[in-house]
Amino acid sequence: MRARPVFVLGTGRCGSTLVHEVLARHEDTGFVTNLDDLGVLRSRRVHNVAWRRLPAGVTRKGGARFAPSEAYRLLAREVSPLLVDPARDLTAADATPWLRRRLVDLVEDRAETLGAPVFLHKLTGWPRAGLLLECFPDALVVEVVRDGRAVASSWLQMPWWDGHRGAGGLLFGPLRPDLHELWREHGESFPVLAGLAWRALMEAYDDARALAPAGSWIRVRHEDVVADPRGTLGAVLDHVGLARSRPFERGLARHHFDPARSEAFRDDLATGDVAALDKVLDAQLLALGYR
Repeated sequence: MRARPVFVLGTGRCGSTLVHEVLARHEDTGFVTNLDDLGVLRSRRVHNVAWRRLPAGVTRKGGARFAPSEAYRLLAREVSPLLVDPARDLTAADATPWLRRRLVDLVEDRAETLGAPVFLHKLTGWPRAGLLLECFPDALVVEVVRDGRAVASSWLQMPWWDGHRGAGGLLFGPLRPDLHELWREHGESFPVLAGLAWRALMEAYDDARALAPAGSWIRVRHEDVVADPRGTLGAVLDHVGLARSRPFERGLARHHFDPARSEAFRDDLATGDVAALDKVLDAQLLALGYR
């Protein structure tokens, strides 16, 4: 039976890695590892099983690790760099025949090798959901969101965040003119720039979600995941058609959930920066239920 693709999507620094790795603990999922991404060792079912037996600390970023991967090197090698760091969101119109063939071939090849009912993969940045759902009409989407002020604060602390170069050199492409003007109105503040980049991504997610087939998309907040892991992730399991199993429960117990970090941005950013983010992200924060 052909594996069903499930894509975990998020802006980055939003908790999508946690959700992805918890779902990967389920015995009925198959996923690409970072070793496959590096071209060192092709992902196989036995590697997925071995990873599930390891403590969550082994997957921690920032050092030597063995973990499920977004596999951007693999995607660039076998499909196209277009999927890796596009300057805008990718829609159904971007699923040209050659790109679709390469992406479908890669996913079906890895899914067959992994031999699980669900092929699980995570991508961050632009949603790319229009292209993904055009290539895989039966795919399901798990969108992970987090307070935009927390995401902006986290981005600013990442070595790969390139916002210090200004609004024209962002990883996700240049800001739209209206958002660029808003940034200038706030004194070209770097926290505001990061917040506006998050806002642009969230608007793209709203557009992609509106075009997705009914029943294909679920959105979960990181803050709800860490406050109620079993309840929130149980709803995700239901969405993707995975049963609550003992192996999954054992895997879930390997992870640490810390609700105390949800408002850490208030300590990491200046009071004026938080107030500015409140103002420029007002509509998006309210829509997501953030105070």
